[in-house]
Amino acid sequence: MLEKTILSNLILNEDFGRKVYPYLKDEYFDDVVLRKVFETASEYLDKYKEPPSIEALKIAVDKRKDLNEDTYQGVHQLVDNMSIDKDTNLEFLLDETEKFCQDKDLYNSIRKSILILDGQDNEQMDKGAIPGLLSDSLGINFDQSVGHDFLEDVDDRYEHYHRKEERIPFDIEILNKITKGGIPRKSMTVLLATTGGGKSLLKCHMAANHLMFGKNVLYITMEMAAEEIGRRIDANIMDITLDEVAEIPRDVFEKRMARLRGKTTGKLVVKEFPTGSAHSGHFRHLLNELKLKKNFAPDIIFLDYLNICSSARVKGAAAANSYTLVKSIAEEVRGLAMEYNCAIVTSSQYNRDAYGNSDVDLTNTSESMGITHTADCILGLVSSEYLDEMNQLMIKQLKNRWGDISYYRRFLVGIERAKMKIYELEESAQENINLEAPSGGGGQHAKKNWDDSSPVFDKTDIGMRLNKRKPGQKVFGDVALT
Repeated sequence: MLEKTILSNLILNEDFGRKVYPYLKDEYFDDVVLRKVFETASEYLDKYKEPPSIEALKIAVDKRKDLNEDTYQGVHQLVDNMSIDKDTNLEFLLDETEKFCQDKDLYNSIRKSILILDGQDNEQMDKGAIPGLLSDSLGINFDQSVGHDFLEDVDDRYEHYHRKEERIPFDIEILNKITKGGIPRKSMTVLLATTGGGKSLLKCHMAANHLMFGKNVLYITMEMAAEEIGRRIDANIMDITLDEVAEIPRDVFEKRMARLRGKTTGKLVVKEFPTGSAHSGHFRHLLNELKLKKNFAPDIIFLDYLNICSSARVKGAAAANSYTLVKSIAEEVRGLAMEYNCAIVTSSQYNRDAYGNSDVDLTNTSESMGITHTADCILGLVSSEYLDEMNQLMIKQLKNRWGDISYYRRFLVGIERAKMKIYELEESAQENINLEAPSGGGGQHAKKNWDDSSPVFDKTDIGMRLNKRKPGQKVFGDVALT
């Protein structure tokens, strides 16, 4: 009865048809007669963008070559008897149709899951796809919105302007200032640094910090073993050095972990994948598994790191193009953040030009500028011998969709590498930021004020060498050649 009502309203009730047609599938109709009528109406709708009249539907049915005599007679009888009750509430009809689609899709997904388990699925899907099939079926929803009407939806827009967006805060106040209170969900933040420049340290510190804030944290590593990530987070939380983690007695370690469980409602899961072997499909499968088996849904995901992921879309020869490959990876990872309503923090490395360059920009992103086009926030980590002596790390805003990058464009944080920690510095430390020791302070170079107007290129090694030459001279190393 319901299937006939849906089919009749699809053809005779234009308002109903336009709202439900995108969600209906021919496989939802078990009866062959109903299915053939839907297929015929569907072909007409796709071609002419409006439902067929009864007469047009009959003509289209007559042109079909796949109907036997009984089916042909049944189709014509169904079309002749089609009618709708105009007194039936449209919202009620839409709700019932939505439930019908959910039930049918779930039933079909369960049947497909059984075929997958038996190895009889025609698409040869892996059993890891089963949670996704069931999740998609349960998530079917008739979205009645077709866009934001600028003049009519004024109240919705005003409420959005004044709605406080949920953010995941830092324990470093200056990071909260530049991000307007923390990292928002459905976003991707990228840390850029050289090898050994502090990317993993910063991610481990943030993971420990967010866990203590009561957030669910997932750390995906493809660079280091899961146990090594755990050791770094242990050092951070227990405020001991990495060497001391291995020396702490078992009973003391267990007591501290028990105390930690009593302090936070959050969870931290560390998952290790082989380098270059995992892509967004594997991460999606992991998230579904965690939800089903542990009832764990992350608020924030740390991915270590972007360039050593593989792509679910770019395969074969196309993967040789690093721009396309890495851009695809970045888009897929950011898509996960939106799909699972969480924040993602990942990292990438500088290119060769940034090594030894004390002032970096977006052009120093390695392999693909597609990362810069996709990320919501990019923070460059810069260190030097002088900063290392001062136990400081400079962070530069390279991109920030949530604030003005000229507001604290560069700032310093304290760093304890042995404990995998960063910490807040006094406001005075942010004034006149130096990467090199002032003259007379044990360094070889003069003090650099980052508010000067000299071009960035002139600060690089090659720029300084070229500035030494006379007109017509060539420069090799630091030596001017005639």
